[in-house]
This record gives sequence, structure tokens and C-alpha cells, in this order.
Amino acid sequence: MRPYPLIATLAAPAIRALLLLRRIRGGESRGDSAERLGRGAGRPGALWLHGASNGELASARALAEALRAAFPDLPLVVTANTLSGRALAAGWHLPDTACRLAPLDAPGPLARFRAAWRPRLLIVMENELWPERIVSAPHPVLYAGARMSERSFRRWQKLPRLARGMFSRIDTVFAQDAASARRFAALGARRIGATGTLKSNVQPAVDAALLDRYAPLFVRADTVLAASTHEGEEEIVLDAFAQARARRPGLRLILAPRHPRRAEAVAAAIGAAGLSHLRRTEAEPDADSAVYLADTLGEMGLWYALAGATFVGGSLVPRGGHTPFEPAAAGSAILHGPHTDNFTAEYAALDAGGGAVCAEDAAALGAALVRLADPARQARLAETAREILAPLDDSARLIAAIVDEARALVTAPDPAETA
Repeated sequence: MRPYPLIATLAAPAIRALLLLRRIRGGESRGDSAERLGRGAGRPGALWLHGASNGELASARALAEALRAAFPDLPLVVTANTLSGRALAAGWHLPDTACRLAPLDAPGPLARFRAAWRPRLLIVMENELWPERIVSAPHPVLYAGARMSERSFRRWQKLPRLARGMFSRIDTVFAQDAASARRFAALGARRIGATGTLKSNVQPAVDAALLDRYAPLFVRADTVLAASTHEGEEEIVLDAFAQARARRPGLRLILAPRHPRRAEAVAAAIGAAGLSHLRRTEAEPDADSAVYLADTLGEMGLWYALAGATFVGGSLVPRGGHTPFEPAAAGSAILHGPHTDNFTAEYAALDAGGGAVCAEDAAALGAALVRLADPARQARLAETAREILAPLDDSARLIAAIVDEARALVTAPDPAETA
């Protein structure tokens, strides 16, 4: 037995105990645990699309729709690691599509899941590289929206056998950029497909009723959104916001951490900064609190619509930065930090063309927020961003390439039928 599945098998009792603990705490039901263990009825011959959670699956929606159109006779099963991700996919209401929690990356759960669904193809989104799921797959595997930073590349180089065993098993890697493509090839990927990102086509949903209710409480020109912030970043943003608010007393902040489970720590940071705040999960917004802590998932479209300017998180700490396409589409002026490896070409174009403001630290971000007090300047910055990003939206071409590759692989004999 290979080392990884052996470790996973030995860890099975601990995994079952963890699932039981989740049920006891009320986070998941017995049915949720059964899904994680690969149990439940399926429909053989399915296409399998997997994304970690909301972010990955939001970018996968157009791909899922294209798969349904290209393969109307095959069922589609979409899996996620989180309850919110599963709910997001279920909300697409695609025909002949099931949404499940992903089976754990261990031989038993995967075997049960595969026996029920007998997948013809697995499409993995972004960084969901689970060794057993890929290496033991009896079906083709495509890797879409693949990203490999220099840091991750160096880590994988320290595990050459695992890297080559896994990446050589993937039929085609669709990397986000040329640099990632070169790194995947160096790690053993046997075929590199078209490059590009699916995140350029994402249009976050906006609850129109909530927008009508909340718009009078947030003057858009005086509202800044900190979107998808990470640990160690909120303190910098809050420092910058406090500096700017001293010169713009009416300035408001909507703070939306990438992981809402960190809400307690983020709330503590807001308190330590001496700023008044309300939490989304506890109260409706008012017109007075300095900070509104958006500790929920699935409402980012609403926050973009309320904010005249957006600081894109993951960029003041080395997390590579999140997508600039969403705030640009919402007409929100873009600010970001120096760490933009996830969208290098896009942010380089924005900065060079005057479509975004790069701030290296709290002082620079605070000064930028002061300069962005003019609504007309915010609007010009947002419009410039849209114009710059429009030619970089290659999502339609990328989806077509993935579907073409899927069609070529799915027309091959079903591995389960020829075994």
C-alpha cells in the first residue's frame, strides 16, 4: 500500500470521531457525515465537478452550465468541502445535477462514492489537490483554474515522488497563467492546456431587497469594503481606516473576512482599534457604527454594491490577492496591497493604466482612502478598471477548451465498464 492511503486508513477512527463531534456540536447532520464518508445513492456515469467552497464554486458555475449543455444525457455531481459551498451549488438549480459534500480523501469514502456515481470524469477546481482522490482515480482528471506560486512550487520540489505521482496522473492542467503552467510541467504534469482564469466571469449575486433597505444607511462614496481579508491583514486595514477616518469623519468600513469563522478574532481587533462596530450575524446595520463586520458567506455582491471603494484582501499579507474582476464589475474603485501573485497580469495592467491604487502599508492605504473622498474620482477609477480588465476576460475561451477536452475524454470507454 502506498504511504498516503495507509496513513488515511490508519486515521479513519479519528476521522469518524471528528464527524461525530461535528454532529454533537450541531454543525453537521448525520446525513452530512454520511456524504463525507462517501455514502448515499448516486447515478452511474456522472461527470464530477469539485470545488473547495464558495469562492471556487462561484467561478465554476459557468463551467457547470456549459457541461450540462455539452452532456445533456449525463448526470452531473458537484461536490464541496463545506456546507455553504454545497448550498451555493444547489442554488444554481441546474437540471440533472446533484450537490454533495466531498468524500474524504481516504480509500474507503472514495471507493463508496465512486461505486455510487461511477464518474466518467473529474474536474478539480483551483487548489483542491488531494492525493488519493487524484492518484487512485480510475477515470480521467482535469485540473481547472490551476495556480502554482513560486513558494508552493519550491515546497512540491521537496516531495518529488509525491508530486510526479500526482501531477502525472492528471490528464490536462488548465493553469491560470504561463508561470504556473511552467511550474506544473516541471513537477510532472503530462499535458498543459489553455491558460486563463474562470474568476473573470463571476458576477456575485445581489439581494435587491436588502440593497434597497441598506443603501440609505451607507453613503456609497463614504463606504469602503475590505473584501476577503486574511489573518494579520485586518489589523493593517483597521489602522489605515482609523487614520483616514480622522480626516474623513463620515467614512464607514464594511469588513468581510475571507473565513467568517474568524469573526471573533476580527471583532476583537476592531475593538482593540477603538472603533464601534456591529456584526452581521447579530444585528442589522445602522447609520452610525464605524465598522460593519460582514461575518457571513454569499453576500459579497451586496457589499460591493454598497461600497464606493474596495480594498481587495489577501494582498497586504502574502496570500496572492483575490480577484479584481468582482469589484470592477460592481463599479467599486479598487485598492490593493503588494501581494498579487494570484492575478499578476491583471493587477499589473490595472496599476499601469490607472485602474487601481496599490498601497504597501497602513499609512499608504489610509492616505489613499483620504484621496478617494471624491465620488467622481471613485467612479473614474472603477470605469478605468472595467476598461482595462475587459480584454483580459478569457473565461469563455477557457470554458470552451475545458469542455472540448472533457468531450474527448468522456467519449472514451467508461473505465468501470472495461475493467
